[in-house]
Amino acid sequence: MSKIGKIYGYARVSTKGQLDGNSLEQQLCEIMDRYSNSRVYEEQYSGKTTERPIFTKLLNLLDQGDTLVVTKLDRFARSTVEGINTINMLMGKGVKIHILNMGLIEDTPMGRLIITNLLAFAEFERAMIIERTQSGKAIAKTKPGFTEGRPKKHSKKQIDHALSLLSVNGGTHSYTEVSEITNISKSTLIRENNKKKIDNERVD
Repeated sequence: MSKIGKIYGYARVSTKGQLDGNSLEQQLCEIMDRYSNSRVYEEQYSGKTTERPIFTKLLNLLDQGDTLVVTKLDRFARSTVEGINTINMLMGKGVKIHILNMGLIEDTPMGRLIITNLLAFAEFERAMIIERTQSGKAIAKTKPGFTEGRPKKHSKKQIDHALSLLSVNGGTHSYTEVSEITNISKSTLIRENNKKKIDNERVD
C-alpha cells in the first residue's frame, strides 16, 4: 500500500520589499488556496548570502509520497545547477514537486529537459530583475525621506485576538469574516496562522 504523504509549501523573498512584487503574503495565499492542509515554510534572506537554512531543513523533512509546493520556479531555485540537483534529489526520494504556475514536474526525459530550460530562463530573468532593482534603489536613496522596509501595522495582541476568532482555531469565523471584523488582511491572517502552526509543531 502506497504511503499517503504530507504537503509542504515553501515561500521566499530575497528582501523585505521583494524584488519582483511576489510577496510572502501573495505566495502564502496562493499555496493555501490550493492546499489548505499544507504547512508553508517561509524564508527571507539577503541577496548577499547563498544560505537558505529553512529550505535546507524542509528538504530534509520531505519523504517518499510527500509533495513540495511553490508558486513559481524561481521561488524553488536561484540557479539552473541548484534547481537540477534539488529536483534529482527529491525525485530520488519519491517526493512530488508542484510548481503552481506550471503544474507537477514529470520524472521523464522530456519533463527534465523542459524544467532545465525553464530554470535557465528563470536564472537569467532574476539577474535582470536584480540589476533593475539595484539601479532604482540607488536613485531612490538620493531622495530625501527615503526609508527601507515597511513598519508593522498590527500589534502581537491584535494578531493573537484575530487568530482566536478563526474557525480553524476553535472560533466561529472564516478568514474573510475575521478580516472584515479586525481590518487585518486575509493574507496577513493566513501568514500569521501558518507561522503559529509551525511554531506549535516545533514545541511538540
